[in-house]
Amino acid sequence: MGKLVFAKIVELLVDPDQPLELILDDTLSKHRGPKIFGLDAHLDAVRSTKTVRMFAFGHVWVVLAISVELPFSQRHWALPIAFRLYQTVKGCEKRGVPYKKKTELGRDMVDMVARWAPDIRFRVLADSAYANATLIKGRPSNVTFIGSMRTDSVLTAVPTKFVREPGRPGRPRLRGERLPKPFELAEDDTHRWKKTRVFIYGKPTLVHFKEVVAQWYRVSGIEPLRVVIVRTDAGKIPYRVFFSTDPKMSTSRILEAYSRRWAIEVCFRDLKQEFGFEDCQARKQNAVERTCPFLGYCYSLLVLWFASLTESERRAAEVERPWYRTKQNYSFADVLRAARLVLSQPGVSDLLCDLADLGEIPKRGRRSSSRLRGPSG
Repeated sequence: MGKLVFAKIVELLVDPDQPLELILDDTLSKHRGPKIFGLDAHLDAVRSTKTVRMFAFGHVWVVLAISVELPFSQRHWALPIAFRLYQTVKGCEKRGVPYKKKTELGRDMVDMVARWAPDIRFRVLADSAYANATLIKGRPSNVTFIGSMRTDSVLTAVPTKFVREPGRPGRPRLRGERLPKPFELAEDDTHRWKKTRVFIYGKPTLVHFKEVVAQWYRVSGIEPLRVVIVRTDAGKIPYRVFFSTDPKMSTSRILEAYSRRWAIEVCFRDLKQEFGFEDCQARKQNAVERTCPFLGYCYSLLVLWFASLTESERRAAEVERPWYRTKQNYSFADVLRAARLVLSQPGVSDLLCDLADLGEIPKRGRRSSSRLRGPSG
């Protein structure tokens, strides 16, 4: 089903001349109760801090979504196309199944989507939790990875030639000379900060940055990366570091692409607060593994359906709020309201009452036809 949703999104919303952006992340769906398949205690990243770690019972879903632009919104949307249920080491040992890390589940989904469309160029957007060798090394040739890294990551220069050094036995050298770590480069006054204006998070922003083309050997091997150190003027973190496996990609494009990763956080919020993603009552394995992904696919299909409407049809579902005059874009709540208006139209009960099988219902348990048909009957 995910492949069908993927094909429909590509057909309707994706520019064939531009790379298709995939967003990879995971979310905790809180649950409690006995004998629920896959239920474990997981770290709650939303409530945790650097000093206090909070845990909660539930399911962790690793999700792969497509970042798209929609005609009714100025922001990017993340439409889910693949789900994997993460299980802890103890949970896998208890159930007798092999353990897979979240990054391994994410790599499986990226490889799967790359096989679906080998002629499409993909960009995978992910945070530092997924920026590791599992996702980057040996990835499909049509996939570029854009993510963030730690400020103390070890970088080396890209050697001009992979040749054996004179008088030194062994294989040719693959790594260049040691470079300053990102935080050392940021604090080095001999390298001046550059300026550029980028459009991120819905507004133009002036950023100060330093950049270098280097190897991150532990994660990407000998492959060169473009590393960008950004100075933050607000908050407790003085620097942020981003990278792209395409060294020819400009700094502004790297930062703008990474900012679109936030769309999947909005998607998680919509699924949980508007669509009942955490309200699933399934207990058996098949039900657990199918229900939440099915909700994610319904989310993508509803957004596609709303995008196919005309502007006048979308306005028909609007609610007049005199106190809220600044709203300019549609949200997923508006998509749901429009769908409920369409699905609430009479006609389903009338069709059921016309079925011949209703004549076989015993009289003792049979309702009157007027109640079944409603006012139109």
